[in-house]
Amino acid sequence: MSSARDHAMVTGMPFFDAHCDTISKLYAGEGDIAADSVGAGLHVTLPGLRRAGVRAQVFALWAWEGAYGADTTEVALALADELHRVCAVHAEDLSLVLTARDLERVSAQAGRVAVIAGLEGADALLGRPEEIETFFARGVRLLTLAWGDNPFCGSVFQGGGGLTATGRELVEACESLGVVVDASHASDEAFSDLCRSATKPFIASHSNCRSICPNERNLTDQMIRSLADRGGVMGINLGSSFLSAVSCARTRRFRDEFFHRVGSGHSGFVDAQRASASAQALLPRPPLALVVDHVKHAIDVGGEDCVGLGGDLDGVKSLPEGLDGVGDYPRIAQLLLDGGLNPRQVEKVCFKNFARVFVDLLP
Repeated sequence: MSSARDHAMVTGMPFFDAHCDTISKLYAGEGDIAADSVGAGLHVTLPGLRRAGVRAQVFALWAWEGAYGADTTEVALALADELHRVCAVHAEDLSLVLTARDLERVSAQAGRVAVIAGLEGADALLGRPEEIETFFARGVRLLTLAWGDNPFCGSVFQGGGGLTATGRELVEACESLGVVVDASHASDEAFSDLCRSATKPFIASHSNCRSICPNERNLTDQMIRSLADRGGVMGINLGSSFLSAVSCARTRRFRDEFFHRVGSGHSGFVDAQRASASAQALLPRPPLALVVDHVKHAIDVGGEDCVGLGGDLDGVKSLPEGLDGVGDYPRIAQLLLDGGLNPRQVEKVCFKNFARVFVDLLP
């Protein structure tokens, strides 16, 4: 049983979240990051970040060629500009960090959030590994190799090919610059290739345990072990279809229909996305306690240093019961404590594991 002292410790728990899609929503004019969660239209807001005690947050710059076509690079750069703008407007709360020293300094301050820019999908690089330098100069410090298939890497939901020769060059370029390599969305074959190619730790920013929930985006036990052996960390995704096998089965049809509608040209990306979101919103939400199951399984398989949080907030269409946004993150810490983790392990999951790997890898 957890003690009163343990509960007090959880109240002041810092959080490091490795993935949210909030910038895409802000760029599209959806929601107000300064408003509270009620009526804000966002999972991630400044009041929510403050309430939870989030000290570091990766903001994804999502730019998929399947959605933006020839404008993909332009959109990715515009998203980087939007993140810079948001940090400048809300400088009292948010600070874009570029170095390991920046991350350590900002995340040590209560009430401040160290913002890390992550490029989600390498489509914007146009098949040229050296183009990562352009995004590095704009502040990007994490690269999710694939969202859909691209010239560097196959993805889970499309062709499923491995890491290409140029993909291996891209990984090398990232490691040289100090850009964290992220395997979420990459195919199983590409994950295996990355294990052979990478010379530094890499992460899976928002992927869960496939043995608990058979979503293809989740990691097998072998993948978890391989990630842990290399000093990497997986971030627990809070989307219902990543946590619950039942939710995964119920949403699979909507996901497949989304890719069919976009791929066939039957409807535009925005219309297909709205149709999928509307359908998923009608489904029952699974219990938040499933987060504990995924965390404990990851620890059993890979050890207590290999798992953190990567909520995928503002990217997923459904969250579990009891979690409506980032402001509810302390409930996760409490559930982990009540579920049998000790305070040291809870702090590792909530903050220290991702903080360690980013400090080790950033320039």
